[in-house]
Amino acid sequence: MLNYSKLEGITVSTNYDVIIRNGILVCPDGLKKADIAVADEKIVKISEEISGGSKETIDAAGNYVFPGTTDGHVHFNDPGRTEWETIMTGSSALAAGGGVAYFDMPLNCSPCTLDAKNFNAKLAVARKDSLVDYGFWGGLTPRNLDKLEELAECGVIGFKAFSCASGIDEFERMDDYTAYVGMEKLAKLGLPLMVHCENAEITRDLTAIALANNKTTVRDYFAARPPITEIENVSRMISFAEETGCKLIIAHISTAKAVELVTQARSRGVDVCCETIGHYLILIDDDVERLGTVAKCSPPIRDKENQMKMWAKLFNSEIAFVSSDHSPCDPQLKDGEFLKVWGGISACQTTLPALLTHAYQDRKVPLGDIAKLTSQNVNEIFKIPGKGKIALGYDADFALVDLAQEFTLQAEDLFYKHKVSPYVGNKFSGMVRQTILRGTTVFKDGKIVSEPIGKHLKPNL
Repeated sequence: MLNYSKLEGITVSTNYDVIIRNGILVCPDGLKKADIAVADEKIVKISEEISGGSKETIDAAGNYVFPGTTDGHVHFNDPGRTEWETIMTGSSALAAGGGVAYFDMPLNCSPCTLDAKNFNAKLAVARKDSLVDYGFWGGLTPRNLDKLEELAECGVIGFKAFSCASGIDEFERMDDYTAYVGMEKLAKLGLPLMVHCENAEITRDLTAIALANNKTTVRDYFAARPPITEIENVSRMISFAEETGCKLIIAHISTAKAVELVTQARSRGVDVCCETIGHYLILIDDDVERLGTVAKCSPPIRDKENQMKMWAKLFNSEIAFVSSDHSPCDPQLKDGEFLKVWGGISACQTTLPALLTHAYQDRKVPLGDIAKLTSQNVNEIFKIPGKGKIALGYDADFALVDLAQEFTLQAEDLFYKHKVSPYVGNKFSGMVRQTILRGTTVFKDGKIVSEPIGKHLKPNL
């Protein structure tokens, strides 16, 4: 029986479930050399030295203790397309990269998450198979405008829509009427809309012209989805959001000019923010030409000049959070001419190591900023209570990282269903040694060490 006392309104104990000792904590107010005590899945004490006993003691000497990451944008494709990825394999890969939670998109599972029935089908799988905590996006399409309220009742964290073709026939693009009416409804529900912003007509017609002329190379794909397709559509979606009062999130923003539009809109009071994805910060168009279809995504990866400007936007806190947009498929769908194959990158296992390498090591982005970009901000934006930072009363979610450890990613290191990624063969600086979810170690030293213990996360509206 735990011996509880009260300290600053937080229940604490002198006989804890877990004590993590000797680590350097990455806290919202800076780095701290301190111990952490855990009881009943929560952080109950942070101190330079914690006395008292515990069921488990973890020596974090030589490691930095980050808040476990929350990936706001993954496609685990379960149920219905489990030949691409599953909740079990996807959540395991996430944990191997320091992740403790994810928000799964309403596609490419089949059927898509467009009503309560299909939401509950996905929820049943996650309750059984998810190693880590999870939230679900609902879909917004022309066919389910009458289902938004029931999805909100299910506890979706927000809604996702595509301005262009999604690549999945049952998940139709959002036309202007759907955007306007849908945003009005979501404003009343208090839930955000995330939009994949690419102009439908330009991308459709440029792609058709390229195919008609047998232009199917990497560069032909880039030409069919030029930056203006994103920039124009971001501007239009902001206009809808400004008019309706709907909270808008721009998905996987890829151009610095589009980020500028978001920043300008925020300055005049529009409730809009943007995420970006690791590959827009790490890869450039020349890399995609070298790597081939494994690095195809939409919007496409841009040139070096744009990438440098994207880093500047991140430095200036104009990008709210960084996700993986983990979007795997059966590898056979990547075989063929570049313009014709499936677009999606497998990346949820490498987001934190990639940022530690390219942001912290290479560009001196503070560790606290990386923690905010991968954990704190996304939980605050989606109103997930008690998750996302190392603080009293919060979930005991941690990623123990050896920043001095360099490693080269090998295919056999990946926990994805298909062990492919454009980052195989890349060198990273900063190895995740251990991932702890609500006080339970789920990943340690290259192995999954827990049964699935994930819980459903809902916004606190």
